[in-house]
Amino acid sequence: MQKMGNVSIKSLVLITTLVFSMAPVFIVIYISVYNKRKKKDLEEKAQMTLTFEAEIAKAQLEMQEQTMQTIGADLHDNIGQLLGLTSLTLGSIEEPDLAHSQHKIDAALDLTKKSIKEMRLLGKLLQGDQLMTQGLNEAIGHAINWVEKSGHYEVLYTVEGEEPATGDKNKDLIVFRILQETLNNTIKHAYATQIAIKLTYQDNSLQLQITDNGTGFYTGSPSIKQKGMGLLNIHKRAGIIGGKAVISSNPGEGTCTDIFIPYP
Repeated sequence: MQKMGNVSIKSLVLITTLVFSMAPVFIVIYISVYNKRKKKDLEEKAQMTLTFEAEIAKAQLEMQEQTMQTIGADLHDNIGQLLGLTSLTLGSIEEPDLAHSQHKIDAALDLTKKSIKEMRLLGKLLQGDQLMTQGLNEAIGHAINWVEKSGHYEVLYTVEGEEPATGDKNKDLIVFRILQETLNNTIKHAYATQIAIKLTYQDNSLQLQITDNGTGFYTGSPSIKQKGMGLLNIHKRAGIIGGKAVISSNPGEGTCTDIFIPYP
């Protein structure tokens, strides 16, 4: 019995010795795995940061390009026409007919004032970064102004909730680019006459909804997935700022695009 007791004690001592001798190995392995995971997490965060910064730079460049296209078109189609009419009006003035001449002078002054107003609006567009510092709501208002100027669309814009005192300029820029992308898709493909835009601030989140009464489409159609790069960009950009995009559409029923993001 004493011998068996001694064997049990020796076995216990041996097992205890093995456990304690192996403990440093397990600790080293644990630390190694932990450091690898930590390094991987840091690399993933760094990559996400680079991706986000690249997307911001891309969005800024695209906004500048679209702004210049808008300015070029407006200079040609709107301001150029106003100034042309002004020139024709002034050129048709005949000195002997003073009463009629005064009427034409007044008309020329009115056209000049409209041209100045248009130039001021273009000046605001040229300062794209300043437009975003005024907040997303203000930027959306400017985008709607240019859509309505075509005379082809009726736009209803509503805002619900209070915009946070401290917003996020980078997120605002991405959301604004998503709005522009959606409006471009509507103008090019939807054959719509009405567009509804709703901006909602609620519970540390932002929702942007754009709805049109256009022709609609099958969202799962292979041709849409192949050709609809604009739709892919919308989903990608929403994901980059921690949100998601939900695009709902059916032929003949228009399209609804919902953007949900944490905000600010």
